[in-house]
Amino acid sequence: MPLVEPGTVRTGEGFEALRAAGAEALVVVAYGEILPRHVLDLAYPLNVHFSLLPSLRGADPVRRAILSGATTTGVTIMRMDEGMDTGPLLISAEEPIREDDDAGTLGDRLARRGADLLLEALDLLGRGQANERPQDGATATLAPKIPREEEWLDWREEAPALVRRVRALAPDPGARTRYRGKVLKVLRAAAVDGSGEPGAIMEVSNDGIRVAAARGAVALLEVVPEGRRRISGGDFVRGYRPAPGEVLGAD
Repeated sequence: MPLVEPGTVRTGEGFEALRAAGAEALVVVAYGEILPRHVLDLAYPLNVHFSLLPSLRGADPVRRAILSGATTTGVTIMRMDEGMDTGPLLISAEEPIREDDDAGTLGDRLARRGADLLLEALDLLGRGQANERPQDGATATLAPKIPREEEWLDWREEAPALVRRVRALAPDPGARTRYRGKVLKVLRAAAVDGSGEPGAIMEVSNDGIRVAAARGAVALLEVVPEGRRRISGGDFVRGYRPAPGEVLGAD
């Protein structure tokens, strides 16, 4: 099949390539444009969306599901309309969110599940057995893209919320804090017992450091110091020799 990588399919080369293909189905996965009617009319437009619609409509359903503390999400195959993930539903499947999932591991599982569902949906379409169901807009929730300001860890939050933010932003772009005036990304963490000034290092061990939150504490298990590679919490301790009482998050 020919490969075309246009900046848009709304007009120009991208639109002409779609029209010339003469396809019966148009499949979209994690695409950044809302397609207008003249594109949607070229073929039956299918979207693979990584949530159980109408929950988590929008650009960041995987990260937002983890960030919210949900224990279940899923994949939905829908027929696109001109709204943002508002079209009728064809099929969907649930997927549990594991306690150790980050956006990378959960996204990988949803992608594999979505590929299977897409094949099932295409088979139903080919046999004329696709059953469209309208969404209930009254129960819809949104999953807007996480802005850069929400990538920072606020140690005044409770430990479980901080760990969810770490998981939601790993492996990329990574939740951020500051340590000794430089950015420290946290890619894996765990909520643990403890109390102290939010952001203060409570304990240093061979496994890493524990940082106080508004309630409880957070063990930093894998981090990326500014300008360095990903390292374990233990390697961070051995390389940087953090001390109890030092404060993370301050400029």
